[in-house]
Amino acid sequence: MDFQGDGQLQNDLILRVARGEAVERPPVWLMRQAGRFLKEYRAVRARAGSFKNMIARPEYAAEVTLQPVDLIGVDAAIIFSDILVIPEAMGLPYEMVPGKGPLFPRTVRSEQELQGLRPVAEESNLNDTYEAIRLVKKRLNGRVPLIGFAGAPWTIFCYMTEGSGSKTFSVAKAMLYRAPELAHALLQQITQATITYLKGQIAAGADLLQLFDSWAGVLNRPVYRRFALPYLRQICEAIQEVPLIVFAKGAFFALEELAELDCEVIGLDWQCEPDFALPLVGNKALQGNMDPCQLYAEPEEVAAACRAMLKAFPKGRHIANLGHGIYPDLPRESVQAFVNTVKAFSYEKE
Repeated sequence: MDFQGDGQLQNDLILRVARGEAVERPPVWLMRQAGRFLKEYRAVRARAGSFKNMIARPEYAAEVTLQPVDLIGVDAAIIFSDILVIPEAMGLPYEMVPGKGPLFPRTVRSEQELQGLRPVAEESNLNDTYEAIRLVKKRLNGRVPLIGFAGAPWTIFCYMTEGSGSKTFSVAKAMLYRAPELAHALLQQITQATITYLKGQIAAGADLLQLFDSWAGVLNRPVYRRFALPYLRQICEAIQEVPLIVFAKGAFFALEELAELDCEVIGLDWQCEPDFALPLVGNKALQGNMDPCQLYAEPEEVAAACRAMLKAFPKGRHIANLGHGIYPDLPRESVQAFVNTVKAFSYEKE
């Protein structure tokens, strides 16, 4: 793949790993790295008044995007946003209920409700993300790359049909069996909106992208092949300008199919070990896969576990990360130990 230029990045480790180029050590970043484990993030959220206000105000989003780079020293920033901006742009607003998570007052469970959705317009809430990306790129001034992201179609489908988070997503899954044509139609609309959104992020300055299929693991292999992979494939084929990471949590059963996608990196959760994944993914780079709960340990134990993880992945084909988003009550010193251990690691010395 012939990617667009990186500009004058001082630290392009993550891009080099994605492109299969030589690196001296693994790059490191953390899913949800701008989050409540940082008191500085909590201070911005208090000023903003709510999570959604932070997303809607590019100045706030840019500020918390930069915090992990400035305070923790990660090798990439990831724009502060939410995967659910896509349903909102399609005409399905949501609320963030404290202690419960997202809630959709309206859902899509019928053809009529599907017809009530709209294509993503040029003027929409997505412009808040684009503006935040432009602000972050200016303030980063080439220090590290900036990651953009979106939710995978199946995961977005789960929220738009279920109406909230769920342990089983039985409403969403029921539609796959009871109304497969309707399900495919909704998934296709989500896919097109996601491609538009990701291309907008690239135009605003994102250096690479990640697709989060957070609820991949609630499906089995045949159903995932039918209702998730075709839409991931469309997105991967549409995004050719920058490297793409696909993180399908719980989808160990689909690693061979994920490896066939036109993406550069596959993310692993903490339950999928590299020795299981490596024979299935060909020459793809891998990302992950430390258990976030490992970071509740003392810093020296975190460092030892981190070194063991780094040694389990092939040289030059690994982006160090957690196998899920960082938890809000993790001790900052242990998070710092994780990042510092990766940055001190050297392929030449191992």
